[in-house]
Amino acid sequence: MRDRYGRHYRVMSFHSPQEAQACLEDLSDSGDEVALVLSGQRPSGATGIELLDAARRLHPHAKRGLVIAWGDWGDPETGQAIFDSMARARIDHYVLRPSEPPDEAFHHAISSLLLGWADARRALPYTIHIVGESWSGRAYELRNLLGRCAIPHSFCLADSNEGRTLLADADAREPLPVVIFPNGKVLTDPSNVDLATAAGSAVNPDRIDFDLVIVGAGPAGLSAAVYGASEGLRTLVVDEGGIGGQATSSSLIRNYLGFPRGVSGRRLAQRAYDQAWIFGANFAFMQRVTQLRREGDGLAVTLSDSGRVRARAVLIATGADYRRLGVPTLEALNGAGVFYGGPMSEAPAMVGRDVYVLGGANSAGQAAVYLARYARRVTLVVRASSLAAGMSHYLVREVEATPNVSVRLGTEIVGGGGSGSLERLVLRGVAEETVDADGLFVMIGARPFTEWLPPEIDRDAQGFLLTGEDVRAWPLARRPFLLETSMPGVFAAGDVRHGSVKRLASAVGEGSIAIQLLHNLFATDLPHAGARVRNPRP
Repeated sequence: MRDRYGRHYRVMSFHSPQEAQACLEDLSDSGDEVALVLSGQRPSGATGIELLDAARRLHPHAKRGLVIAWGDWGDPETGQAIFDSMARARIDHYVLRPSEPPDEAFHHAISSLLLGWADARRALPYTIHIVGESWSGRAYELRNLLGRCAIPHSFCLADSNEGRTLLADADAREPLPVVIFPNGKVLTDPSNVDLATAAGSAVNPDRIDFDLVIVGAGPAGLSAAVYGASEGLRTLVVDEGGIGGQATSSSLIRNYLGFPRGVSGRRLAQRAYDQAWIFGANFAFMQRVTQLRREGDGLAVTLSDSGRVRARAVLIATGADYRRLGVPTLEALNGAGVFYGGPMSEAPAMVGRDVYVLGGANSAGQAAVYLARYARRVTLVVRASSLAAGMSHYLVREVEATPNVSVRLGTEIVGGGGSGSLERLVLRGVAEETVDADGLFVMIGARPFTEWLPPEIDRDAQGFLLTGEDVRAWPLARRPFLLETSMPGVFAAGDVRHGSVKRLASAVGEGSIAIQLLHNLFATDLPHAGARVRNPRP
């Protein structure tokens, strides 16, 4: 450890958990940060998990790894301890004791934990810094935009020590907010397009003819972009914001295939975007699709800034957005203590505060557990009578085991307010109660982004797109393909689709399935509405 990391970290080792805990207490008292704590399973006098549990209380941001020998997972006692400790967030993961150096598998595990720590502390290389007059207003909009683009960023107030240092070092001038890029570029109160362009995001497509236009860069859209571009389809992805969709609000996704240590929604989106880009997919961010219509044997898609592009097929993957509370006094504090979606960008501002999360699905549970690393107390407000009604079993256990997270079942938020920022909430359960609150994260269900679509595309009562056998008005003799909407050649995937499973893996799967359906579509002649097909396909 010292040989590999000693130049950048202070590496300390102890023979007993008592010595280690005493040092952790001293470091906490002195305000020193701890990045990583490792402990064996059975050091003398205490179990490793107990020491790591103490580390969580003293240094909530530190990553914690239980060191085991190869094969120890086969021991029932050790295996059960690992499973229970990860479910209860007492450890981040287990680490295999290193073999003779160089042991790159060991260092890969260590580097992954350190990277997660740096990401949570906004200390990643190439972080974009935003300096503003307040947490709300335009500064909040810029943070939200960078968050939707899955770009690492941090924020500080202009009158703080850090803010004054950043502004002086960058020789930045008003008006605020000021955005400082890793390459030294400085923008003052930039537009969304200027910010995206400076951050390296594509804004305009480089051609007008495509095989496939994907509207939405969430998990379903990015999956379709990867598979479509890798199979030679000329692919364009359009999104009004950035990459990742609602997935970027998830601080840690533990039940996605292939990521045993979990992965943040932002990092997963970044990787998917890189993968699609390497295969040749085109992207156009900060643009809305204002019109979709049939044009001859193809489709015409009009972008808000780049005009019209043509496509043989279109995939709608715009996902859904969290529903609004509708409480005027709380809506007025949006960005000033009241936030819609996950806490990835705002969690550092919640240190030592009382925070509430409204919602009962997985994303709300993940948000509560993540906020618990920062906040003094987190209260999860759930309208249902049990967490199990809308949350995965593993996450219910983790929420219940996190010591500074409490749950209010059968409760709604009906009021609240504050002078300039959130100060209080009104909860209604068996009785009505006013509580002190410094932050509220609202995650109460979704509405699909489908208002922009033409009326001939079928929707259910909530606005989700009907596909396949659910389509009611179909103009061709052949039957619609599985994910095809009522407009031939237009498909839907992910959360925007009626009947979809609201899970990351399902959205990714539908994105890949859509590409196979497009190949089937392209293998036939797509006739005009009302024409007869010689051999209808199922």
